[in-house]
This record gives sequence, structure tokens and C-alpha cells, in this order.
Amino acid sequence: MQVLVVGAGIVGLAIAREAALKGHDVTVAEAANAVGTGTSSRNSEVIHAGIYYPTNSLRARHCVRGRRLLYAYCASHGIPHKKLGKFLIVTKDADIPLLEKLFALATANGVENLAMLEAKEAIRMEPELTCVAAFHSPETGIIDSHRAMLAMRGDLEDRGGMIAFNTPVERIARAGAAFDVHYGGAQAGIHRFDAVINSAGHGAQKLAAATEGYPRERVPKHVLAKGNYFSYAGRAAFSRLIYPAPVPGGLGIHVTLDLAGRMRFGPDVEWIDKPDYEVDPKRAASFYSYIRQYWPRLPDNSLVPDYAGIRPKLTGPGEPAADFIVDLPRDHGVARLVQLFGIESPGLTSSLSLAQDVVAALEARPAKA
Repeated sequence: MQVLVVGAGIVGLAIAREAALKGHDVTVAEAANAVGTGTSSRNSEVIHAGIYYPTNSLRARHCVRGRRLLYAYCASHGIPHKKLGKFLIVTKDADIPLLEKLFALATANGVENLAMLEAKEAIRMEPELTCVAAFHSPETGIIDSHRAMLAMRGDLEDRGGMIAFNTPVERIARAGAAFDVHYGGAQAGIHRFDAVINSAGHGAQKLAAATEGYPRERVPKHVLAKGNYFSYAGRAAFSRLIYPAPVPGGLGIHVTLDLAGRMRFGPDVEWIDKPDYEVDPKRAASFYSYIRQYWPRLPDNSLVPDYAGIRPKLTGPGEPAADFIVDLPRDHGVARLVQLFGIESPGLTSSLSLAQDVVAALEARPAKA
């Protein structure tokens, strides 16, 4: 089967790799000039355990399964990673029920090795921490996401697949049981494929609306939630990731560490109308007040604007968080067409699991009437 994957972020690469491993002839069309230039390169690089997501949701299922697959993939391909573990903490007695609710949810989702801690136990393990209660998730880790994407690209190309960079897909037309894909860019033209997977991230809705035969009413809205990060100018104060209770639109301004041991804070949630990756230094004021709830000794003038990412959300301020949308042929009725929308966190962790399901759906025979 001639398969086109639109988008060379980590989810698109994982799907392309899986399809190539199954023996399909795979092409990836990427509008930029490199892999992972969007959401995939502007996140916390955390391998999530699967704590926050409603049980049986796509996020919960793919995060837990994807985490196990991703750790195994890192080990087999020499991808730098570290299972640091994390504390999910609360700093007010009134928030302890929320912590207990999240612990029960994570347990129901199949997250392994969780441990509820009293404040003194958590502080003994992380002496700089201030909290009233916490739980420990030892399965949470960090990863070099760029190296992971390069490994997936290598697997794809080793199986004869290819990535066409600087190749924006402008529209997709039906050609009998196949698809005529119209490209822009310097190599503008039309190519025919048996199957198409739209993993275009922030461009997914626009491409879906330009896909002949795909029901317009199934295209969800696209909401931009910017997440700003500040790096810490001093020595890391923590050896694990520290996450406060989640906030609307995100997981709260948390402590994350990179593989070199450097510490940074973020992301916050800034609802925006158009893409903007500049970090406003003035936002540091809100970071200081937030972080000092769990790290009172954060020094003045120690936070430096670092980078920002933009989450491709399906819901806006005040609305319940949406699940991933993976719109399969059995859902929308167009054979061998898959649309992915709203693949934000934990998309990196979920990538290999999502890939398995998407390729299996492409290969499934249509149900008899």
C-alpha cells in the first residue's frame, strides 16, 4: 500500500515508521525543512506515566501503553533518556482530596509503582520542597526527543520510506479508491496514494477541511494555548520532576530537568489568537509567585526566559479538556483515511502506541454491510 503521512512531528514519524515496518511504501510530507519543528520540539521532553487522564480515554490508554513502548524503544535504539520519577504535590490542606483523586485515577489507569507520601517523607527525599502531601511516580522520565525522532526517521528510511521536506500539502482529492494529493512548494505537483494519515499538528484542521469526501462537520475547532518556559540560572535544586496540582489548560508550572541536569520551569497557559513563540520576560513575576508555593527559597532574579511551545488544543478557556481525536475510517466512512486532531500532551509519550492503532486501522478490512 502506498501510504502518505502528513507531518514529521514525533507522532507522524512514529506512524510512518510503523507503516514501513509493516511493509508499506511510505512517504512523509513535511512543510518545514526538518523533523519536529513544531510542538514536538517545544515541550518538556517528559515521558509521562499516565496520571491525569480519564480512565479509558485515548489519552490514558495510549499514554500508559506508549510509555512502556517508548522506554523499550529508547533502550533498543540508544536514545538518551532517564527514568527520574516525579512528585505530584499540593501545598494546601484543602487540595489533599484532589491529590487523592489523582492517585486513584492513576491507579485505575494502570500506572505502576505509585506511592502516596506524607509531607515529611517527600521533603526527606527532596529537601528543598515545601508541600503538605505528595505522591511519587517513579515511572515518569525524560527523553531526548530529537534523538527519538531521528531514530524513527532512520527506521523509516531503512525500510525504504522517505521524507519530503519543504512540501506543504494543500488539498487532497478522491481518485476512486485512492487519493490525489496536491503539493505546494518548489516541487509543487500531484501524487497518488492508497492511504493518507493527517498528522499535521497545528495544520491538521486546515488540511482536513481541504480533503474531498471528509465530512466538514467532523473538523473540530483549533485553539492555541501557549506555554512559556523559564530556565533557572543556578544549580538544580531537585533531583526529580516536581508537579503541582494541574490547572485549567495545563499541568501547572512544574520543575523539569534535562538530561544534562539543568532545571527549568513551565509551562504556564497563555491563550493566544495567532502563533507567537516569544517569551515575555514580564511573565516571570507570575512564575516567581507560583513556584515559591512549593520552593520558597527560589532566589530573586534567577529565572531567565527560555522558550515557548503552543499546544494544539480542541477546547478553550473554561471548557473541559478534550481527548485526542483519532478519526478512523470506521468512524467517518472514508476508507484508508485517518485524521488526528488535538494531539498535545501526552502525545510524545503516546506516539508509538498511537502509531500501532492507526496502522492497524488502515489495514483493517471494511465491515460487510
